[in-house]
Amino acid sequence: MSTSSDRAQACGQLSPVGIAIGVVGCVVITASSVYTALKMGSLPWPTIFTSITALVLLRAFGHRSLNEANITQIVMSAGSMVAGGLAFTIPGIWMLGLADHTSMAEMLFVALAGTLLGLVCTALIRRRFVAESDLEYPIGTAAAETLAATTSRGGTGKKLFLSMGIAGVYSVLRDVLGVVPQMLLALPIPGVTFGIYNSPMMLSVGFLVGFGALAFAMAGAVFANFGLVVGGTAAGLWDVATAGGIVKSLGMGLMMGSGLGVVLKDILPALVRMAQGRDDVHAGSGEGSGTASTGKDSGTASAGKGSAAAASGERGDLFGDLTGRYDAGVLALMVAASALVICLGLSLSPLVAVVIILLSFVTTIMSAQSVGQTGIDPMEIFGLIVLLIVAVISQTPPVKLFFVAGIVAVTCGLAGDVMSDFKTGAIIGTNPRAMWVGQAIGALLGVVVAAVTMSALFTAYGPDAFGVGKAFVAAQASVVATMVSGIPSVPAFVIGLAAGIGMYLVGLPSMMIGLGVYLPFYMPFSMFVGSVAKLVFDHFARKAGVDEQAERETGIVCASGLLGGESIVGVVIALVSVATGLAG
Repeated sequence: MSTSSDRAQACGQLSPVGIAIGVVGCVVITASSVYTALKMGSLPWPTIFTSITALVLLRAFGHRSLNEANITQIVMSAGSMVAGGLAFTIPGIWMLGLADHTSMAEMLFVALAGTLLGLVCTALIRRRFVAESDLEYPIGTAAAETLAATTSRGGTGKKLFLSMGIAGVYSVLRDVLGVVPQMLLALPIPGVTFGIYNSPMMLSVGFLVGFGALAFAMAGAVFANFGLVVGGTAAGLWDVATAGGIVKSLGMGLMMGSGLGVVLKDILPALVRMAQGRDDVHAGSGEGSGTASTGKDSGTASAGKGSAAAASGERGDLFGDLTGRYDAGVLALMVAASALVICLGLSLSPLVAVVIILLSFVTTIMSAQSVGQTGIDPMEIFGLIVLLIVAVISQTPPVKLFFVAGIVAVTCGLAGDVMSDFKTGAIIGTNPRAMWVGQAIGALLGVVVAAVTMSALFTAYGPDAFGVGKAFVAAQASVVATMVSGIPSVPAFVIGLAAGIGMYLVGLPSMMIGLGVYLPFYMPFSMFVGSVAKLVFDHFARKAGVDEQAERETGIVCASGLLGGESIVGVVIALVSVATGLAG
């Protein structure tokens, strides 16, 4: 159970002024995120933008605490991932001509059920994937570096904000003025989106994640695109369309298998130890190793991690410092509430509700791994996986299948956001309980804002405005609509599932390989180029005799700035798009 001092610290960092600023910002960011996800088929992480905005606004009220700014930005940004979960799934209903079978109330219930499950799952897995893990969480690390740089009197702050400015200007030249292309080295290879995405953000993610992990993702991408698609079609085994279905099915299977592998290898043993009262010893030793490995991010990260652990008082039970056994009752009530919303609000069967709840836990683990390793949260993929399983075991109508995908997508989107924020807090020493409460405030408000915004856009533009080549491309929702008919290749999915479990159990990063297989080739390729740039940077820094710690700090700060600059401009462009779109 958490101590009274822990609760007092949480209350101190979660200030009324910060909550008020966060709530206003949450409304704006969530609404713009709905528009961005539908219009552009993507959703930039708003974390860096909200971190700086929160700090500036708090200082206007005389508040200068980095931890308070971190929690304020959490409230501001939490609703964006709820918005993404809805926007990446629900419009598929409209594309299939089933608009009469859904309503704003049902969208509200989808978002609410997903949010409740997301908050519960992240409370349970925080310790394993942040406190005891060496996952990088590049977005969370970049946010921490941004906040820390605001107090630096040396060159760190200058490096960060200069790189942010460069990335911001470059993004305007690319996305607004069209002066620079979005894709470099693009080649017309049938079935393969070959090229390098001209994105400082994506290259920076590769730089922060490193060569080792992305080499596996790249291997998966090469195998899928040039082995299965190009090689298979050249050999006459299948056509390009069939190859695409095999690749997608295999990638989903690998990722699903990786999540199941985590449950079998890590989660179930932890539950057994907790039940036997033996988790204290293991968790204590794990925390030590986790602190040591996380400290490699930077000197700031190492110090922040230690202060976070000391301030929050890491405990040996499964829930760690976020929740004690007493708090488990609150989480149980949230699960029960989500089940009621799924069954009564969305008219899904109790069996489907149980499947959604159980698989939400598995998919949030997958989301935590994906975001921790790459900064990418393919939330609609996880929603698709559960949708397909529900379609196999039940007679759920097509519209209800979209609800299933939406719930899981919101759950995983929120989980990715929460885990990145926990990483930021671990670096700068923010209380985990306060962060979780901030997420709950922002996410629950985001439920309402996202549902209202989606309904408003549908009312204003009509169902024919959504789809490929339409005013709102809603690319992810289009994929979900296509997949409602079933898994393109069941054998490939089963093979991927078994391979994902097996690879994880023997220590191979099956999630990274699965992402490389599933994602369009240009995405893992672009990140891999960023990781190669890290190798080159390290080589020349050592050759120049630069101190290893200074070398690491410079690389992380500059990469974080490039990542943050593009994400800030992406949100600003989204805000302008919302304003001009609504005005039009």
